[in-house]
Amino acid sequence: MSTKRKTYSAEFKAKVVLEVLEAALTLAQIASKYELLPANVKNWKKMFLENMSLTFDKSKVVKEYKDKIEVLQNSNDSLAKKVGNLTVEKDFLMEKLQSLVSSKTRKKFVDTKHELSLNQQCKLLHIAKSTLYYTHVKRFSSEWEIKLLNEFK
Repeated sequence: MSTKRKTYSAEFKAKVVLEVLEAALTLAQIASKYELLPANVKNWKKMFLENMSLTFDKSKVVKEYKDKIEVLQNSNDSLAKKVGNLTVEKDFLMEKLQSLVSSKTRKKFVDTKHELSLNQQCKLLHIAKSTLYYTHVKRFSSEWEIKLLNEFK
């Protein structure tokens, strides 16, 4: 039976790393004290030492993230505009399609080999999916067919 993977908070990791840096105990002793792998403690210490300068130079990191956020927001805004324009265009074309073309003709626009699903195509063309499968049944028109039908009743 496998044990569940443990996750540790940033505060706990910082506490362990600070204890290692105090050098009162060895890394292996501290790892066994907290029931951790020495490799994990060593990695935490390495990450802490690499990012230690960020503690005193927050403005640089914050500026980088703010710049990234601004670029992403601008990109998001332009994409939202495009989506809005495309939605308006689609609605306009759908309105015109419905008013200019009969449902029988719109039914012919459905392409079973297209990457859009049949449901989606029918929704866009404003036709019921059941109309795709419906075949018209010819009514009895000749007297002979009507007589034949009456004989079987």
